[in-house]
Amino acid sequence: MRDLRHYLCLYIADVREDNRFSNINTISELAQKMVETKKDQCYPMVYKLLKLVLVLPVATATVERCFLGMKFMKTSLSNRMGDAHLSNRLICYLEKKELIKVTNDAVVHRFMNMEGIGRRFDL
Repeated sequence: MRDLRHYLCLYIADVREDNRFSNINTISELAQKMVETKKDQCYPMVYKLLKLVLVLPVATATVERCFLGMKFMKTSLSNRMGDAHLSNRLICYLEKKELIKVTNDAVVHRFMNMEGIGRRFDL
């Protein structure tokens, strides 16, 4: 934390003197300008902090979406299922748009091509 505070003070002083940073309105513009001016290499800790700030809302929303999906998938009946099965159900629930693209024929062919499955079932 001490190092970060030191680097932030140096960075702020440096950026205030640099006119290329005068018209920046968002954090993403600041991160882009840091890369353009190579200040991401001069102040790597500051740049990492900016990247974390940019990624945090996306990561938080993804986790919240997963917990909401878990609420729908984990019922009293599914409490007896194994973790792998519950995880697979959750993926199907969360990725509905991708799952719609999969046809029944594709699923049947996949199972038929699996070792040992094709010999047990005749379609």
